Amino acid sequence: MRKANDKSLKDAIEQMLQVYKIKKRYEETGVVAHWPELVGKSVANRTKEIYIHDKKLFLRIESSVIKNELVLMRRQIIDKINEKAREILVEDVVFL
Repeated sequence: MRKANDKSLKDAIEQMLQVYKIKKRYEETGVVAHWPELVGKSVANRTKEIYIHDKKLFLRIESSVIKNELVLMRRQIIDKINEKAREILVEDVVFL
């Protein structure tokens, strides 16, 4: 029998992230962790640096060919990330 104030684990974690104001950072870390799923293993293997700062995704790609492809797919990458996060985490992609 559940008590009136019982919460699911998901709700409790969500509340903790909001209370400590780390939800956004948690979501940003999730993007980095799921980068291979978002762009594929071949692109992820050539990604040397990836981080998010001020709603900008910063990428360092070792292959100029892949970098050029990603420049052309910039909008699709942003849309995929924001769709997965269910909020606007990234507004621009910067290539280093």
